[in-house]
Order: sequence, then structure tokens, then C-alpha cells
Amino acid sequence: MRRHVTICALLAGVTLTAQAPPSVLRRDTMRPEILGTRGIVAAGRHYSVSAGVRMMQQGGNAIDAGVATVFAAAVCEISHFGFGGEAPTMIYDAKTREVIVINGQGPAPKRAAPDLFMAEGKIPSNGPLGATIPAVMDAMALALETKGTMRLEQVMQPAIELADGFPMYAFLREVLITERAATEQYAWSAKTYYPNGRIPEVGEMFRQPNLARTLRAIVTAEKAAFARSKNRVTAIRAGRNAFYKGTIARRIAEANRAAGGVFTYEDLAAFRGAIEKPTTASFHGYDVYKAAPWNQGPVLLQTLNILEGVDLRALGDNSAEYLHQVHEAIKLAYADRNAYYGDPAFASVPIAGLLSKPYAAERRKLIGPRASLEQRVGDPFKFDPQVKPPSRRYVPHAQGGKAPSAPGDTTCVDVVDKDGNLFSSTPSSGWLLGGAFIAGDTGVPLSNRMQIFDLDPASPNLLVGGKRPRTTLTPTIVLKDGKPFLAMSTPGGDSQDQQILNVLLRILVFGKDIQEAIEDPRINSLHPFSSFDNHESEPGVLEIESRVPQPVRDALAARGHRLKVLGPYGMSTGVVAVGVNPRTGTLRGGADVRRERYIFGW
Repeated sequence: MRRHVTICALLAGVTLTAQAPPSVLRRDTMRPEILGTRGIVAAGRHYSVSAGVRMMQQGGNAIDAGVATVFAAAVCEISHFGFGGEAPTMIYDAKTREVIVINGQGPAPKRAAPDLFMAEGKIPSNGPLGATIPAVMDAMALALETKGTMRLEQVMQPAIELADGFPMYAFLREVLITERAATEQYAWSAKTYYPNGRIPEVGEMFRQPNLARTLRAIVTAEKAAFARSKNRVTAIRAGRNAFYKGTIARRIAEANRAAGGVFTYEDLAAFRGAIEKPTTASFHGYDVYKAAPWNQGPVLLQTLNILEGVDLRALGDNSAEYLHQVHEAIKLAYADRNAYYGDPAFASVPIAGLLSKPYAAERRKLIGPRASLEQRVGDPFKFDPQVKPPSRRYVPHAQGGKAPSAPGDTTCVDVVDKDGNLFSSTPSSGWLLGGAFIAGDTGVPLSNRMQIFDLDPASPNLLVGGKRPRTTLTPTIVLKDGKPFLAMSTPGGDSQDQQILNVLLRILVFGKDIQEAIEDPRINSLHPFSSFDNHESEPGVLEIESRVPQPVRDALAARGHRLKVLGPYGMSTGVVAVGVNPRTGTLRGGADVRRERYIFGW
């Protein structure tokens, strides 16, 4: 689920590596690494970043800032994310030194079932039947009440102001143009995003009055509850419930059903997210944390486990052998993702086996000198005796016909504060791409995440009402010696953990600073079965940016990798990362030139 964009003009700067002596200059980068002592906020748009910065300037912590940034992004980054989507989030609490996961992924409506989609052979990517239950409001309220210090009234104020109007920017205007026909098929979407039948010019004000009304109703409910209780948590929950248990929820459900969906009021009223424990793996002295296997996050841990036994530094950054080893490890890990991951409340996932070092060693032995074109699923059950293998093993496969295009995408939010708290989130869905479905007069665009489910009864990711799809939205926390090191996330669908892997290896193995690691040339495998549309695979296909030297590309092709060469910065992704420099204790961060990511710190 990627959208390629052209990078136009950007300013060049010079960065220093955190691992190297300060006197050693690194290569020129298009942007400098951001340094600070108070806080750093990185996200998809300057409007979003400014919301988080405001919270820090008002005394808030990284969680307050992160929540405000997500809410703002839901208003101003509607090309890729809307308020009715989802926001899986991870938090590192510097005081308790714990990492938690806010699951942030809504389930399928209770009436959703495979029979609804058997005629087409797949679940639609857009529209009323494509939506899981909205999770953004719940996830951000849970994060705020658990690890934040502020109230909804404070963290939602920038989003309300943006809903009242912001100057249209070029990227969003281009998407509104390209997705107009797909979006205007839904009456309220046309009224919301194309009022009076026109698109504002760049610099003209773009307003979403219905969404602003919904956001204000949430804050009004919170303020009333705080006036009664004088309790911050009680008030936050009241604001959250105004979305899920009041007239807003009824109007969302009614609008969805009127357009052919299966939402009920009870689906929203009964929904409640949760705080979960992360999965984790060690890699060269660093501890990498991801969400549980309702999320694709553990695939990064599996890939790192496989690569830990390869001397990547000796192979050389971006050498043909290095890229070959990385691509083959990605294929092996993603084959397991498609075969075994699913909502643990509904599926028995052998996660201990999948993440065991002996299993990784067994998988590593499969990497040969040639590129594999096969889907080589492993057998983790041998390494996880607590989980019984199913009577029928699922064999991943495509389903239904391929759509003319594969629209949709994601944004990202990462924050670090002066105390070392980390916030990492990957907000997504409710996007314009492919056609946004607005739930009536609420102004809320609904999710696109139902399409992730499989329709094959053998799949651990089989569609079941009330179940979470195995999402691609994958925030990341990295610790060094139990201390905060990095928070990272990116858009990119299936490629998210591949893009994080690209950057993380440059930092952890080659000692590069954050900005240089982000800007370095990247690869992305299309070999894994896609999570979107008809779930197809492109065996052996490797996207590779043209800055990788021609001799290296030739050597990869000679090994059997099927290369798809992109522009110099053509990978459709946008990594941001923030953290603490372990050598100096100061803060640092970087933002991708791909996708026009933004960052600010001081």
C-alpha cells in the first residue's frame, strides 16, 4: 500500500555520527540531524509536529505530545490517515523503565463474516464494508490517561483548530484531485472533502466543520466530567465515551449501515482497547521491542534474529552480499508472518518458537548463494512445545482478483522528551486513497483495515466478527542497556518493518547517525504475500533505489533477484526516528526526505 512521490527541492546539510568522535565529519545529507535537550517531535506534516511541540512547550511529556500529534494528523493528513482509523502505539516510560503497547487496532464488526465476501473472493479496500471499528480515540485516550499528564481539552485543541481550517498544501491537494472520483461516490465524503464542488488552491483555507463539531463534543463531555469529578482520568474516559457510547457512535453506525455496511451501535459501545506487553529480541547488545502477533511487528524481530548470525559489517554496507543476505532473511521472516500471525485472542500463535534464537539459526541455514523464489515457511512448533500445531497448516496464497491500483497508506509519529520517555505510533486508515468513506455528518472517515483479513478457514488471520486483523502498523522502541535509545515508525504497508530494518541496520551495525541512516539507499521486497487487496506475491522482486551502484545491482540480478529500480529517493516510505544519544545523553532525531516527513526539537 504505497504511493510514490517525487522529491523536489531540499536543502543539504552536514551531520555528525553519534558513535564516531565529534571531529569526524560524515557525508552530506539533505537534512541535518535534529539535536536537543527538551524534546523532539517527528511526524508526517509540519501541522502535526507543531501540535506536539505546543504540548511540550506547555509542560507536557512525550506522551502528551504524541497524542496531540496523532489527533492533529487525523485532521491534516487525511490523504493517508483519518480520525476513524487506527493507531497502534508503543511507549517507553523512563520512570518505571517499562515498554507498553497500546493495541490501537479496532476489530471487525460482529456481523462481519467470510460469507459476506465470498462472491468477490476478497474484502474491499474502501467503503462501508472495508472498515474495522474506529480505534484512534480509544488508543489515544488510553495512552493519555495511563502515561500522559494532560487532559483531552489540551491535547485536542490543535486538532480542533486545524479542523476549523488550515492552509491547503500541495501534496494533499494533489491527492484530493486524483482520488476525487473514488471519494465522491459517497455523498457525505463529497460534501466533506469537496464542498461546493471545488478543491481549495494551495494556500487557501481547507475546513472540516463536521469533524470539528465531533472533536468539540468529545472535549465538552470531558470538561463536564472534570467539573464534576476533578479527576483527570475520569474526565478523559468521559470524553472517550462521548465518541463510543453517545450520539456520535449511533450516527457512525447508522451511516455505515445505510451505505451497505454492518456496523452496529453495540460494536462501538462494547469496544475497548487494552495495554499489552510487547514482544522483544536482542540484537548486538540492543533490545528491540514490537507489538504482539496481531501486528506484523514480530517479523522485524525474526529478521534481526536471522541476520544476527551474519557478519554484516564485514560484508560492507550496500554490498551485493549484504543486500542478498538481508533480502533472503526478509523473505524467510515474512513467510512465517503470513503463515502464523493472527489475533492471539482467536489464534494459537507459536510466538516463542518464532522468536527463538535456535529457530533463527535453523532458518539462517536456508540462505544460499542464489535468490530464492519460493515461499519457505518454517516449523516454529518444534521450538515452542506449549503451542499445539493445527490439524491443517495454512499455506498463504492470493485471494480474489487484483484491483487496478493498490491505494492506501499510513503516517507516523515519534516523540522523545527531556526525561527519556519515548512515544512511537503508526496511525493509519480513513485515508483518501481509493476513496474515503465519511460516516455521515460526523465528519469521521472510517477505516480500511478489513482487507487485511484472510477468507481461508485455515488462516490464523481468518475474518471473524470481533477479531483484530493482523495489521501492518508497526511502531518500534529500541533500548540500550535498559535505557531509551530510539523510537521509530514509518508508513509503507507491508514494507514498514523492511524500511525500519534498512535504517536500524545502518545505525546498529554500521554506526551511522540517524539522519544519514534514514537517507541511505534502501531496498524493499515484494516477494511476501501482500496484506492488501488480493494478497498477491511477486516472487523474488526487490525494489531498489538507483543510488545503489550499478555493479551492485548487476551482481544481485546475477544471483536471481528480480530488480525493480526506483528513483534515487523513490522508495514509497517515510521513516522518522527520535531518541537519546547514549554517549552524550542529549536528544536526537531524523526525518525522511521521502514523503516530506517533518521534525522539530530543541
